[in-house]
Amino acid sequence: MAIDTKAIQEHIRGILVALGDDPEREGLKDTPKRVAKMYKEVFEGMNYTNAEIAEKFGKTFEEDYRTDSNDVVIVRDIEVFSYCEHHLALMYDMKVTVAYLPKGRVIGLSKIARIADMAAKRLQLQERLGNDIAEIIQMVNGSEDVAVLIEGCHSCMTARGIKKTSAKTYTTTFRGRFAEDPNLQARVKF
Repeated sequence: MAIDTKAIQEHIRGILVALGDDPEREGLKDTPKRVAKMYKEVFEGMNYTNAEIAEKFGKTFEEDYRTDSNDVVIVRDIEVFSYCEHHLALMYDMKVTVAYLPKGRVIGLSKIARIADMAAKRLQLQERLGNDIAEIIQMVNGSEDVAVLIEGCHSCMTARGIKKTSAKTYTTTFRGRFAEDPNLQARVKF
């Protein structure tokens, strides 16, 4: 599905009118076009399914070293942002940790960050984002043993409504052995 920038421009213009402003005034003339361009960028992940993201960033390497069943690959503090599907509000200061147990192959480290970034570029819930990243990592490396931890701030809580600026949300997604083994969970904790 391609993002319809023309429709976005029309709707943003309508929002400006609904807010009581003049979309023809100097400061707003190009706002619909700028917002459409921004939305095309920040919602790029909506153009892809999880399987398509896995294919796009699925570069793996055969392990050329001996691992045992408890060797863990962990990438911490992958910075992403997203937009809450409930209010279209920014989810920011998000840090993603991805861990997995290799199963004959390892994922290119930059690909893990690219997967997290692309999955975040959708209207999202933090809980679903963790599930999406875990599913994509599983598709790429063939291992069921994946953990995704996410810490983030949500402007739907910090800038509106309850306005608790220090509130952070933490989510964990454990698959395979991570779901069953507290020792593995402890190795990737916040």
